[in-house]
Amino acid sequence: MNKLKIYFLSLLGVLLIASCEKLVEVDYPTNQIGTEQVFEDLQTAHAALVGLYAGLRDQSLITGGSYYGAGVLLGAYADDLDCYYYDQNGVVDISNNLQQKTNSNIETIWNTAYQQVYYANSIIYGAEHSTTLAESDRNHIKGEALFVRSLIYLYLQQLFGDIPYTASLDYEYNSKLSKTSAAAVLEQLKADLEEATSLMTDDYRDTERIYPNRKAAQLLLARVYILRQEWPLAEQAAKSILQSPLYQFQPDLDEVFHSSGTHILWQLQPQNSGDAVPDASFYYFTGSTPNSFVVSQDLLHTFAENDLRKTHWMALETFEGQEWYRPCKYKNLPGDNTNEYAVVFRLEEVYFIMAEALARQNRLDEALPYLNATRQRAGLTALASLTGEAFNSELLAEKRREFFAESWLRFFDLKRWGRLNDLSAVKPNWQDYKQFWPLPQKELLLNTNLSPQNTGY
Repeated sequence: MNKLKIYFLSLLGVLLIASCEKLVEVDYPTNQIGTEQVFEDLQTAHAALVGLYAGLRDQSLITGGSYYGAGVLLGAYADDLDCYYYDQNGVVDISNNLQQKTNSNIETIWNTAYQQVYYANSIIYGAEHSTTLAESDRNHIKGEALFVRSLIYLYLQQLFGDIPYTASLDYEYNSKLSKTSAAAVLEQLKADLEEATSLMTDDYRDTERIYPNRKAAQLLLARVYILRQEWPLAEQAAKSILQSPLYQFQPDLDEVFHSSGTHILWQLQPQNSGDAVPDASFYYFTGSTPNSFVVSQDLLHTFAENDLRKTHWMALETFEGQEWYRPCKYKNLPGDNTNEYAVVFRLEEVYFIMAEALARQNRLDEALPYLNATRQRAGLTALASLTGEAFNSELLAEKRREFFAESWLRFFDLKRWGRLNDLSAVKPNWQDYKQFWPLPQKELLLNTNLSPQNTGY
């Protein structure tokens, strides 16, 4: 059983005594406990899931507010953010579209993601082989781990193209994996997420929605359907979420990033009470030049003057006659946060998925209200009618204005629509092959089965 070990919490016993299950009370796991011990009761099994979510919170592509998060890196890699960050671990090179196969930040992202995949695989194995947990508990534990693993794999596939896909815990086997084609990965993610939705329920395990439910898995599945151009299936998944009584569209811009919102599908809780969401601190500066990232002029020019998001979700900073706009979707700084968690999935994305799915089926009149919802909340006039190409352009632009500095959606929307080369107008180092990042050189040296390297690197 050596190869069927699972990484769990170094202070697991303390956590169990305290009966904790929330992300604020765990650190990323550092020691090992056999799967049989962990999955012999529900409390230890839930503690294992908490460790997985804590890892996503502390360092992953999924979270924002750091130079590991996709919202930051891909916002700057595309055209939403300008980088003023001191060069650290190749971040500036990524922002300037000059990443190389030796980029240490890309290497860390790759390694961390696969460590979290292995952790999720361990939980899936433990849930499947538990002889003491109730079937309903085994199901939701496996479903949540499948969901998280699928989310990580989707980021990796979109960033790197063909990638290794594994559900195994066998170290020797995993160390020699070949790449799986992008199409095959997406097909597998479709199957995994369809299984996850069958195992999970709509009920949240916590009233604060810090653990994903079936609807969160359906949103991720809708992303996969969109990438596979399965428009009726994407429409069906989006409709299931929109018709749920769990969720209501939030009409107030100032409430969108408050943790109590019923438009939130899934969010991650800060580690300690009063801790700020990382984005709030990461983008913050005043009385000086920027020290991380600011809103790009290209993005700024897409906002109408009366667009309320420009004043509610950005802050104008001036210093020595210069002006910058910094993202400020999250307002609370460290020590003062009582009502903000890091939002991962929110209902507005479902509106855009529905709009695109309907538009791709030439049902523009049905799609338009879903596109107008965020426009009208931002104080803009509803669009009356649009032709096909005009609708597509407005969909991309509106989704960009809604989700800037928040997620990976802008870069991958451009990729999906075949519009990435639009970046060449504002990014002088952009070239077509940079739609994918290089595989880390060290990984290719350790495992020659990963060859060939992505084109251009």
